[in-house]
Order: sequence, then structure tokens, then C-alpha cells
Amino acid sequence: MNEALFYDTLRQGLWIAVMVSLPILTVALIAGLTVGLFQALTSIQEMTLTFVPKLAAIVAVFWITMGFMSETLVAYFQDTLIPIIAGS
Repeated sequence: MNEALFYDTLRQGLWIAVMVSLPILTVALIAGLTVGLFQALTSIQEMTLTFVPKLAAIVAVFWITMGFMSETLVAYFQDTLIPIIAGS
């Protein structure tokens, strides 16, 4: 394996990781900002009020995007990593 192939594979793997994690991180950010704004407006400082809605939103988005995540990772492994490991 030469250096260019290594760095290209690494770059592609990092990009796949970003694309797979982006929906969950975006929803966590939006849910956190929304709950934080609600807490600031109502002066309610309850820790579970921050945790539970964010967790529910993350689980819902994970459930919805699970197919996309699986297909993306399987395609990356089958098209990129397995041929490199097999040496072809």
C-alpha cells in the first residue's frame, strides 16, 4: 500500500464518518438549543428536562437514518476496504 492510497482511504473514511454522524449531531444540537432556550425563558433549571428530550430526538433520528448509515458503511467496506485487505 503506497502513501497516496493510504491517505485517500483515510480521507474517504473520515468523510463517511462525518456523513453518518451528521444527522444525529444536528438533531442533538437543535434539541439542546431549543430546550436551553425554553429553560432560559421559563427559569426552569431541571437537568432531566435537558437530557430526556435530547435523548428521545437522537433515538428517533437514529431509528430513521439507520438504513442510510448501514448502507453507507457497508458500501465503503465492500468497495474500498475489503479490496485493499484482499490485495486486489
